[in-house]
Amino acid sequence: MKNVSADIVTHKGERRIAIRFEYDAELIKHIKGFPGARWSSSIKCWHLPYSRDNLGELPAFFRGKANLDYASLINNDESPEVKIISDGLPLITEEDKIKIDDFRKWMETRRYSESTIKTYTGMLSQFLRFVSPKESRDIDAGDMVRFVSEYVIPRKLSYTFQNQAVNAAKLFFRHVYKTDLDVETFERPRRVHRLPNVLSKEEVKRILEVPINEKHRLMLTIIYACGLRRSELLNLKPAHIDRLRKLIIIRQAKGWKDRIVPVSDKLTGMIDEYISRYKPERYIFEGQERGEQYSATSLQKVLREACRKAGIRKPVTLHWLRHSYATHLLESGTDLRFIQELLGHSSSRTTEIYTHVSTKSIQNIKSPFDDL
Repeated sequence: MKNVSADIVTHKGERRIAIRFEYDAELIKHIKGFPGARWSSSIKCWHLPYSRDNLGELPAFFRGKANLDYASLINNDESPEVKIISDGLPLITEEDKIKIDDFRKWMETRRYSESTIKTYTGMLSQFLRFVSPKESRDIDAGDMVRFVSEYVIPRKLSYTFQNQAVNAAKLFFRHVYKTDLDVETFERPRRVHRLPNVLSKEEVKRILEVPINEKHRLMLTIIYACGLRRSELLNLKPAHIDRLRKLIIIRQAKGWKDRIVPVSDKLTGMIDEYISRYKPERYIFEGQERGEQYSATSLQKVLREACRKAGIRKPVTLHWLRHSYATHLLESGTDLRFIQELLGHSSSRTTEIYTHVSTKSIQNIKSPFDDL
């Protein structure tokens, strides 16, 4: 399998993700399918738009096509999948590689999600590289304190990065060495509170109306109409549509939880018409090969093209549609407890964030400036 490396560069004043590999016709054809990919003759490589979404999509995009080396990338965002390993660190010992592989296999047997496994093993590898040549069996809480103070903070890595590194190390030592790494002896960072990005109903309508392709329009419509995550949409099967009860059943979503969401007659009719025409074999939305799941990268590309045609210049992601669904429900008077169930949130505190972006009450507030 070919080797591909990724790093961040500034090209013509714009931050880009540089993709480098030896000439290969198949890889060139593949990279052309990534939204916004361009070749630069000056820096002699392909490059992609720099964004949190694109960083997160790289491993899946090259899976099965090439071995991706992203050792020179540093993940500074709040993405739940902090996979990027920085450069300048020594390699870990062969013994610790075996320990990490054992840890990975244990997480797989415990049915941790693929993204969590990648995040935790990547974090753990980064931590062990930092403390090298000290081996993992000799590590104590002081090493984690040093990792945070000498590595995480100077590089201005995120709150999420720091917390996940701590959580990964705690779980690793509890499983591999049957001991607890006492990392509670130092303070965790103050959490950064960011508001969800929300579109207006008018913007959502424009996005859903512009796609000409029936499949593209229906995929975006279901995400908004049912508040689904990207993976939940792509995992939908015809049997998940309960027409008599007017429900969509979401199987094994985040946290391996099932849930149900209501579906209107209008949307059910659109789904039935689509299924009748395309006759999917396994998933409702399949890729070029029948029976294979539609590509997550292609779905994001569908949204970007819809936003372009709709004249929306915001950096919209698929999750914005889910945020918009929840906020619009709240503004229409739906109880927050019901919204929590529809979104599949374990805690009501997660759902309460939408109260901070709802404009229903805020728009009724009159500024004292208007009385001057």
